[in-house]
Amino acid sequence: MASVSPVILILGAGPRIGQNVARAFASKGYKVALASRNAKEEESTTDQVNVSGDLSDPDSVTGVFSKVKKLLGLPSVVVYNAGAATQNDPKNPLSLSYTDFIRDMNINTNSAFIAAQQAALAFEQLPDSASKTFIYTGNILNTTTMAPLMDLGVGKSATAHIIQSAAAAYSDRGFKFYYADERKSDGGPALMGIDGDAHAKLYAQLAEGKAQGPWQQTFVKGVGYKQFPAA
Repeated sequence: MASVSPVILILGAGPRIGQNVARAFASKGYKVALASRNAKEEESTTDQVNVSGDLSDPDSVTGVFSKVKKLLGLPSVVVYNAGAATQNDPKNPLSLSYTDFIRDMNINTNSAFIAAQQAALAFEQLPDSASKTFIYTGNILNTTTMAPLMDLGVGKSATAHIIQSAAAAYSDRGFKFYYADERKSDGGPALMGIDGDAHAKLYAQLAEGKAQGPWQQTFVKGVGYKQFPAA
């Protein structure tokens, strides 16, 4: 049965960012839907629903939204937290196999696009008081390159463009779209030092905001949003 509480859907519910975001929103009264390939649906509760979904298959995303709507209701916050990278030869990036490239693009961009579409359709049906926020977990690769990570950079760059376009197009309807990118204090990439709690705090702030802020949310742990010069 659909819930009267606000609902957050997190696609790509990993232990670092996804779980921290889930706890932060649950503490604010949200019902939580966690979608991942290995989700244990049998462990779902009335407050948290685990939904199986393989984000390397963009066609699976609509089914995830349908299941969440049936079990909890329409999500007013959607977080796309999945990511994939196949390292390439830094001296020969075009040696990356097309199979690997397409699989990673499906996870980094194509499924994210479908998720953003589905989020917008949900937002249209929600009351004005709803958060109506879509957040994509990005990184610095939409502004610079790293030699061994070509396909990850392609995916992040493409999705950043989607987010920027959506943020501009839907702001007058009260929909908010964000690309989140954790940085070090000097503006360098956080890389493997990303902090789940810092993401959770930022995402909660973005969801509580009344209007679209800067679509590219570069942020620093313990500081929050911080704008950096273009790389």
